Amino acid sequence: MKEEVITKIRNRESFLLANDGQYLGKLTFSNYDSDSILNKYGSYGSQYSSTSIFNKYSNYGSQYSSLSPFNKYTSTPPVVYYKGEKLGYLTKNRYVGYGSSNIDPDQLFEWMKTKGITQYG
Repeated sequence: MKEEVITKIRNRESFLLANDGQYLGKLTFSNYDSDSILNKYGSYGSQYSSTSIFNKYSNYGSQYSSLSPFNKYTSTPPVVYYKGEKLGYLTKNRYVGYGSSNIDPDQLFEWMKTKGITQYG
């Protein structure tokens, strides 16, 4: 695991991590945080970024990629870390991993609201 990710776990941050170890952004409602999945101009929120789950043509956003939460058949979707703890997977595949702890990517923002995640994470 990369040192960057280990630090985020130690700091009890909430974030997404791809199965190949690629950091996919911070779970925060900030439009300005450079790490935020909601920063439409950032590496993790832009529909054009190769490291964004919102880029439908990237490895992390395509419905056909094994690393994407939108591939309903993948067995290797991104992991959701909540306050530094591995919670489950961000995935359309309801048969992978932890089942009830998984989050449908289309419900991610609602889930974030229920967890009290703010613009600060």
